[in-house]
Amino acid sequence: MDELLKEYAELERELADPAVHADQARARKLGRRYAELTPIVKTLRELDSAREDLAAAQELAAEDEAFAAEAEALTKRIPELEERLSELLLPRDPHDGSDVLVEIKSGEGGEESALFAGDLFRMYTRYAEKRGWKIDVLDATESDLGGYKDVTLSVKSKGTEAEGVWARMKFEGGVHRVQRVPVTESQGRIHTSAAGVLVYPEVEDVEVEIDEKDLRVDVFRSSGHGGQSVNTTDSAVRITHLPTGIVVSCQNERSQLQNRAQAMHVLKVRLQALADEEAAKKASDSRRSQVRTVDRSERVRTYNFPENRISDHRVNYKAYNLDQVLEGELDGVLDALADADRAERLASAQG
Repeated sequence: MDELLKEYAELERELADPAVHADQARARKLGRRYAELTPIVKTLRELDSAREDLAAAQELAAEDEAFAAEAEALTKRIPELEERLSELLLPRDPHDGSDVLVEIKSGEGGEESALFAGDLFRMYTRYAEKRGWKIDVLDATESDLGGYKDVTLSVKSKGTEAEGVWARMKFEGGVHRVQRVPVTESQGRIHTSAAGVLVYPEVEDVEVEIDEKDLRVDVFRSSGHGGQSVNTTDSAVRITHLPTGIVVSCQNERSQLQNRAQAMHVLKVRLQALADEEAAKKASDSRRSQVRTVDRSERVRTYNFPENRISDHRVNYKAYNLDQVLEGELDGVLDALADADRAERLASAQG
C-alpha cells in the first residue's frame, strides 16, 4: 500500500504539470492509471480514518453513550471497507484500461444473419454514445437489405475513466444468437440465426513486430451498399499474414496509404490478442473463467424477439428488456458478467 500511495502522489504531481499535457498520449496514460488508483486510495483513507475513529470512540464509550453507538457502527463499517479494499486490490486484467477493436460477422442464416449483425453494430454504437466513447468504422461490407456481412470498428474512451473500454466490452466475444421472424419470412415463422463478435484490446505499435516478408498485400476498389463500387481507384487494402492466415481489410479511408496503415494496426492488434491467448494456455497457473472465453465459437447470448428476452448463457442472466438493450442499455448484462468474474477472482485469491 505504501508503494501505491507513493505512485498516486507522483501521478498527482505529474498531472498537475502543464508540460505533461503537451504529450497527449502520455497524459492519457497517466490519467488512466490515476483513475485506476483513485478508488483504492479513497477506500484506504476511509479505512484508516474509520480505525482511528473507532479507537477514539472506544476510549470515550464508557463516559458517553453516543460514543458507544458510534463505536458499534464503526465496528460494522470497518469489515465492509476491508472487503471493498480486498476487491479493489485483486490482480487486474492488464488490458482493462485499453481501447478495443470490435469485429462483427454474419453467420448462419444468410441475409437475416447480416441484418442481425447490423442490429449488434447499432447496439454497440448506441452503448458507446451513452458512455461518451468514440467509434470509428474501419471496414464494412454491407448486405443487400442494409445489414452487414462484416464490420470492424474502433472504440475509444476519453482516457480519464477508471475503466477502459476493454473492461466493459471484453466479455462480448462469441456467438450471439437471434430468434425472431425474419423480414424475408412470408409465413410468420420464427427462425434462429447467429452472428459472431470478436473483441480485441488495442496495443501500442511497439508491442508487435511484423516481418514484411510474412505479408501479402492486395489492393481493390472500395465497395458500398450491395457491393456497389464507390471509388474509382484501388484505395482499399487487404493484408494477409501468411504464418497465421489472418486476413484484415480496410476501405474506409480515402487513400491507399491510410487504409494500409489502418489495416496494419488492426493486424497488430489481432496478432497481440493471439499471442496473449497462447500464453494463457501455456501458463501453468492459467484458468478458464466462466465468462472470459478463449473459444470464440462458443454461443454466449440469445436475443429472443417474440418474448423481448435477452439471455446470457455464461452467467444464467435473463431479462425481458431486449428492446432497451438494443437501444444501448447494456449495463445490466455487462454488470452481471463483471460481477461473476470478480467473484471468481476473489474466490481464487482467497483459495
